[in-house]
Amino acid sequence: MKDNSVLEFRNPDPKFHDYLTQILQAGCQQILATALETELKIFLSHYHDVKDAQGRQRIVRNGYLPEREVQTGIGPVTVRVPRARDRSCLFR
Repeated sequence: MKDNSVLEFRNPDPKFHDYLTQILQAGCQQILATALETELKIFLSHYHDVKDAQGRQRIVRNGYLPEREVQTGIGPVTVRVPRARDRSCLFR
């Protein structure tokens, strides 16, 4: 296809800030964080009744992975991915 309808955005002033994009990226970051938290909550609920040898909950939440950037349609968005841990593992 020879006809390209995509226009390049040229930043006329280096002091110019695109506030709309910043708002969209913050919203996207919040949506991703909520989705990841919900996914982990559902995962943990599946293993709520599983106990280890000491009678404690075997699969538990264990903080977050290091922050990373995810490329989205509106640019990179920083996310913190929650993680879970299996207490029955021999290697700690």
